[in-house]
Amino acid sequence: MNYEESVKKLEEIVSKLEEGNISLEESLKLYEEGTLLSENCRKMLSEAKLKITNINEVAENG
Repeated sequence: MNYEESVKKLEEIVSKLEEGNISLEESLKLYEEGTLLSENCRKMLSEAKLKITNINEVAENG
């Protein structure tokens, strides 16, 4: 799943949790899924930042 798909899925999860009309079990399942998606997004952003930093360093030195 790419970044945009992950964010969209995360937004859907947040919306379901905010509605509040789901069971505790389902809420916990969605919370866990959302936490994993959030961590995945953070990693993708970190990798993108590193890539941009590397590109800028090459441009400055090369």
